[in-house]
Amino acid sequence: MQRQKVDAQPAYVLHTYPFRETSLIVEAFSRDFGRIALLARGARRPRSAVRGLLMAFQPLELSWAGKGEVLTLMKAEWQGGQPLLVGQALFCGYYLNELLIHLLPREDPHERLFERYSQMLGSLGNDPAGKVSEPELRRFEKALLQELGYGLTLNVDSAGTPVEVDAFYAYEIEQGPVRQEQGGQAVRGQTLLDLAAENFSDPRTRVEAKQLMRSLMAYYLGGAELATRKIFKELQEL
Repeated sequence: MQRQKVDAQPAYVLHTYPFRETSLIVEAFSRDFGRIALLARGARRPRSAVRGLLMAFQPLELSWAGKGEVLTLMKAEWQGGQPLLVGQALFCGYYLNELLIHLLPREDPHERLFERYSQMLGSLGNDPAGKVSEPELRRFEKALLQELGYGLTLNVDSAGTPVEVDAFYAYEIEQGPVRQEQGGQAVRGQTLLDLAAENFSDPRTRVEAKQLMRSLMAYYLGGAELATRKIFKELQEL
């Protein structure tokens, strides 16, 4: 396997966890190399140069070298300009990171998704109260599925017939919208068309689009339960 050396690559930390006594394994999302795993030697030592830099949601430039599945972090530089996330926005940021960790293959570049992610973090950091824009979250989820090759069919049904505003549909993973009677998990044709156009001005569209995207994410996660979703559920119960 060829040794890799990369300098000053734009990236974000998705997650870190301890390795041995003083080091960290860093799951990062980089612009040109996708999701990568890096060994940050000595990063947990009090005087480590990168100890305070390897935080989620902050724009970084990372340099690494090595070969194999886990590469060695050589340098990290903070790029600034991103407010700290608070409240709902912080919770939403962790949700996005979990999606990327679970769904993105290692070392599979997704430059457009990287830019989307960066923009989403900027939007989450813009509200001092930490409120989350549901439409922007739906747009990110939709873009993520598109990048992974799971693009949604929303304008035509499983028979190739244009989706009708007043009709109801069940969304089948392998087929797309299947026309059915109202009830159960059925969504309006209007919701499908609004989701295709990324128009979330209709309150009912926002509710149904959220339910649809939640079921799609659950399918592609293959039964994996996201920690953020579990915590949110427990908070609601309290």
